[in-house]
Amino acid sequence: MDNKDAEKLFFIPFNTGGHWLLLAINPIREIVYYLDSLGNDWTTYPDMKVLIDTVLQAFRAQRDIQTSRRGANSITWIKVACPQQRNQIDCGYFMLRFMRDTLALGRLKIPTDYFDEFKCAFYTKDQVDEIKEEWCQLMIELNVCS
Repeated sequence: MDNKDAEKLFFIPFNTGGHWLLLAINPIREIVYYLDSLGNDWTTYPDMKVLIDTVLQAFRAQRDIQTSRRGANSITWIKVACPQQRNQIDCGYFMLRFMRDTLALGRLKIPTDYFDEFKCAFYTKDQVDEIKEEWCQLMIELNVCS
């Protein structure tokens, strides 16, 4: 990566062992946007935070950035207030929708109160069904189902 990558987000769908959430990471600026459709704080998943902080510190070391001044504390975690699921089974679809919405807008940052274009407390059944349909279409196009 070079300086032109300073404004890129890398999406990490993360499964905590029974729940999907989305991390959008700007490794150059050391910002982790945290989107959880259950509304949990990242401290709910301490192993995830340790893993991502360690990866970013290793990335920093590979780029020969002075680590004496910067530790894990310089990594900024931003919890994004995003739509919340109302059941225990749709987390994967919410994670996909968060990723799709961000990519559709072409944004390089995610606001702490989600995007105005997609802001709502909950996704409707139709909004969840829409992402399910898109996912099914992609699987058919990739010929994954045969």
